[in-house]
Order: sequence, then structure tokens, then C-alpha cells
Amino acid sequence: MPIFVSAVLRPAVFTRWLHLAMGGVFAGMCVMVVPGFDESLPRTLVSCLISPLPVLAVAALVPATRHAEGVQARWLLRPAESGAISLSPSRARSDRLRTGLWLFIRVWLGVAVLALTVNSVLLAGRLALAPFRPEPLQATGIRVLSADGRLLGPFLVPPLILALLGVIAAVGVFQARAARALLGPSAAERLAEVEYRAEQLLERNRLAAELHDSIGHALTLTILQAGAARGLAATDPEFVHRALTVIEDAGRRALGDLERTLAVLRDADDGPRARPTLAELDTLLDNARTAGTPILAAISPRIDGVPGVVSREAYRILQEAVTNVLRHAPGGPVTIDVVVDDVCLELRVVSLLPARSAGPPRQGGKGLRGARERAILLGGDFSAKPQNDNWILEARLPLVLGSDVQAVPGDGASPSGSRGSGAGRAPPIDVDLLGCVGGSSSRCARVSCPVRGFGPGE
Repeated sequence: MPIFVSAVLRPAVFTRWLHLAMGGVFAGMCVMVVPGFDESLPRTLVSCLISPLPVLAVAALVPATRHAEGVQARWLLRPAESGAISLSPSRARSDRLRTGLWLFIRVWLGVAVLALTVNSVLLAGRLALAPFRPEPLQATGIRVLSADGRLLGPFLVPPLILALLGVIAAVGVFQARAARALLGPSAAERLAEVEYRAEQLLERNRLAAELHDSIGHALTLTILQAGAARGLAATDPEFVHRALTVIEDAGRRALGDLERTLAVLRDADDGPRARPTLAELDTLLDNARTAGTPILAAISPRIDGVPGVVSREAYRILQEAVTNVLRHAPGGPVTIDVVVDDVCLELRVVSLLPARSAGPPRQGGKGLRGARERAILLGGDFSAKPQNDNWILEARLPLVLGSDVQAVPGDGASPSGSRGSGAGRAPPIDVDLLGCVGGSSSRCARVSCPVRGFGPGE
């Protein structure tokens, strides 16, 4: 008994009763207009069920009705998961049909519950006053208490109220389930929600990769330059001046990238500046050379014609490669080839393996994983692996998004050499390429790009 009492006295029971009573009151207002109340209770109840139907049918055609019903259902029915009830307006015919059916159920249940509530309260009052009345107690023509049993009336009031609350609780549970079924998200809305969450996750991953690449490169360069400057502070002031200049430039660039990323997180319309492209590759290489790493670069003069999104992602891939060299093999020679033809952009970075390491750098690090993801999102290929005493990073990026690019060879040959077979490719999928213009996440290009497997050893 205590469990039952606590169940029917929950706040949700009363808010659901209010939701049901609103439907009954609406039906009563419709009956007051047409055809009017009748002295017969059964006729009045029938009128309450039929009279609102035309109004409900018209209301179901209004898109905003579904939104309004969703808001009321969330507030008053208190579902276990608020997301189970949609707040979107009706968009498809099925949404309007479901909304109309919900309105009918809500009003009909409201009429029944409101009528039961009113009659139960009136009966409870008459039971409480039964000992003070000489005649037997009757309700709707049915004798409830005889003249000899009038003293039992007050003792029947609590069971009657508990029974009423039990019925209201049961009807409220049914209505909450009906709301989830009829006002819940449609298949199209659920698909849109999944796509939105995927886009949010992809954007967060891209922002994490951006911060890792830009801030990680700046910190690595700053540490190397500061250490070298400290060792030569007394003997080579000119080198110290150059090192401090490089540190200042790297810090400004990292700060600009951080401000742009924060602007995207704040959903700002205008970022502080655009992401770096291959046009700024000379500055990246000069800063690495100043840190004591000799770099021999062969850069195609056609990089100015590379599309912006490809140029930005290619710059980040090369920046990650240079950062790994500065971090794992500082001072070792590096060869960089950037080749542009009519179809794709080819990147190749060759550096020495770390002398103190028995194996190559971790291939599961965030930097290499982010570089691989950048290439795949563009429809290209990426490879980073050891070969003899060298660490070789290769990437092929299509100049036309969605075009077919053959896989980077798995034997470590130059990108311009023989092509891989591209076995193990998956069908093309649509992804959001978050290479946004001017740092705004709202202007992103949707492209179709194939996701491929990689050759042995990659």
C-alpha cells in the first residue's frame, strides 16, 4: 500500500493530469459553441468527443502545432528522455497524420479523465456529508449508500481518491507512451540528428588536429631555437637574434591559429585570418633550417594553382612531417619534393630515422593519424613508413575533389613511380570536408570521396 500511495502522489501524476484536463477543457469549449451542453451526461460526453474533431483536423495541418504539442508534452508529461519527443514542426505528410492522431487521443482521453475527476470529486463530497443527510446516497441513479449505512460515507472518501489517482496515473503513463510514438522524431529527423552529431564529431576532430599541428609545431620549434640560442648566447649574438625572430614568428602564427580555432568554437562569422597554405611553405622551411635542420626542397612552381582546401591540407601534412623531423631527428638532412600535375598534388618527405631509437617514430600518434585523415578526406592516399635508414612520408591529393587517385605505392618508391593497385577500396561515401573558408565552420564544402585501404607496411 505505501508503494501504491507514493506512486500516485508523484509530481508527474499531477502534471500529466493537468495535460489531460487541458484536452477536456478544450472539448468543453467546443461543445459550448456547437451544439451546447445537454442535461443528459452521456449525450454531453458524446458531444465532447465529436464536436472538436473538425478543429483538430484543421490544427493538425498547421506545422507549428506539432512544435507546440511537443513543448507541452515535454513540460507536463515528463518523459524519461526529453529527446524522445520532437520539437520540430511538421514537415511531411506522415508528421501531420501523426499529429492529428495525437490530438484526437489527447482530447478523448482528456474528456474521459476530466469527466471522471469531476464526478469523483462530487461523489467524495457527498460521501463526506452522508452522515448529515437523512436520505440514502445515490449517484447517477445508482444507490451508493442506504440510509442505515450513511455513517460509512466519510471512510469511503480516501479509497475513492486513491482509486481516482491510480486511474489518472495509468492514463498518464499511456499518454506519455503515445506522445513518444506520435510526437517522437520521424525517420528523417533521426537521420538528420545522426548526421548532425557526426558533423559535430568530425569538426571537433578537425579542430583537435589543427591545434595539434599548429601549436605542436610552434612549441617544438620554440624549444629547439631557445636551446640553441642559450648555447650560443655568448659566442654568436647574430644567431641568437635570428632564433628569437623565429620564436616570435612561430608564436604569432600559433596565436593566430588558436584565435581562429576559438572563433570557430564561438561560431563567429569572421575568423582572425585564413589557414596557412602552400604559399607560406618557404617560411615553414626557413624556420626549420634556422633550427639547424638542413632541408633540400624541390617545390613545383604550379603550387599557386592548387585549390585552396587542397593547399591548406597539404601545408598541414608537410608541417607535421617537418615537426616530426625536428622532434625525432633534429639536425638530420631532409629532402622534400612537392610535385603538381594536372590531376593531383604529390608530397614526399625523406628524413633519417632517429639514431637513438630501435625503430621508427610511433605511427599511431595523433599527428600522423591526423595527416592520414586529411589525405583520405580529400580522396587521396597517405603513407608513412621506414625504409632502410630513412623515414619516408608520401601523400597524393587530388586537385579535383572526388576524383580518383591511385594509392601510394607500398614499397616506398617515389610518388611519381609505379602506382599501387588500390585493392581493398570501399565505395565512395559522402563526408563533410571541414576545410572552411576564413575560419567559419558554417561554410564547408560537402564532397564525395572514396575511402581506401592501404598497402602492406603502411
